[in-house]
Amino acid sequence: MASILIKNGIINGKKQDLLVNDNIIQKIGEIDVSEISKDETEIIDGKDKVIIPGLVNTHTHAPMALFRGVADDMPLMEWLNDHIWKLEAKLNEKIIYAGTLLACVEMIKSGTTTFNDMYFYLDSILKAVDETGIRSTLSYGMIDLDDEEKRKKELKSAKESIEIIKNLNNPRINAALGPHAPYTCSKELLSEVHDMAKEYDVPIHIHMNETLDEVKMVNEKTKMRPFEYLNSFGFFNDVNVIAAHCVHLSDSEINIIKEKNITVSHNPISNLKLASGVAPIPKLLDNGINITLGTDGCGSNNNLNLFEEIKSCALIHKGVNLNPTVVNAKEAFDFATKNGARALGLNTGELKEGYLADLAIIDLNKPFLIPKENIYSHLVYSFNGNVDTVIIDGNIVMNDGKMVNVDEEKVYEMAEKAYYDLTNC
Repeated sequence: MASILIKNGIINGKKQDLLVNDNIIQKIGEIDVSEISKDETEIIDGKDKVIIPGLVNTHTHAPMALFRGVADDMPLMEWLNDHIWKLEAKLNEKIIYAGTLLACVEMIKSGTTTFNDMYFYLDSILKAVDETGIRSTLSYGMIDLDDEEKRKKELKSAKESIEIIKNLNNPRINAALGPHAPYTCSKELLSEVHDMAKEYDVPIHIHMNETLDEVKMVNEKTKMRPFEYLNSFGFFNDVNVIAAHCVHLSDSEINIIKEKNITVSHNPISNLKLASGVAPIPKLLDNGINITLGTDGCGSNNNLNLFEEIKSCALIHKGVNLNPTVVNAKEAFDFATKNGARALGLNTGELKEGYLADLAIIDLNKPFLIPKENIYSHLVYSFNGNVDTVIIDGNIVMNDGKMVNVDEEKVYEMAEKAYYDLTNC
């Protein structure tokens, strides 16, 4: 692995250099070119460029990139029951591989270096992740609907997925457990997921309190709200839980989230599009809860551009709360970087010496980034996500807008064919 030197870029708010050695940020500051081996170091001119930590997307269903635009403008339960689950019944390994490749390209090209995914056909997802060079935490999505035979199969598949990922010994690919939600998973499955998470020391990725309907379903069945229900049998004890959505929360549930150190993956655009509501992020911040950002899948967003989530997050809560000071630009940017890295237990999300070399380079010579002052405000409120160069784990995976490890045109052709196969079979 060659070294990379970025000269004269804007790093952490000031003009300086950054040296990557192997997969680590070795030095930030003034670096003399004479100190390095030019034969073994790729030098990038950082003039008029800002270098940022790579973004961390904490809630995705990557293969659903193929579902973009297929079921717009309808409520969540209708969207799931009448469209999405019917399409998912037609999925196969080839379609999943094409969809994941497309998703990875889209994420890299908009500055995302890590994503936390829940889906099926893990072998195909693993192949696409490995080829593109992106960092990921992957979980097999489990649904048993109180069916004992189904539960055994789901747990078996989840355990196999964890062992496959761990045996890869690939530092870019980590395992998690992905029970879909309290209303689709039995208490028995959720209890075993908790035990398995402790046994394998992996996080749990789960949908929580996304809609009023789902909260009602859990309450009618258990006489408790979703977080209260899971907490009643120890689901959150001594494990790392990333809870996606968390739109409709009671004060009691917020206390549980705080006490159990649960991370909330905020998905503002998906929640708006499906009219699920707006998560109480300012209240969660007041309670010191770790907030991160996710895009959800392309069926409900319809893209994987995390910069759109950053901007939406910074704006929505100001309007809803009639307060222009809530969720300021720095907080929104931190949600998508260091908070996401913390949630996944990764030494990334910030540009610091000794941290993993996951970063994006943005050319400031764009009309919406001029004047070149207040850059971090621009990144939140002005930028469209079109980054120039991306480095993941010390490797350049996109250079000057061009993917390095995969042929973009072939990916797009594969995705179009996969979509045709999915919708015409």
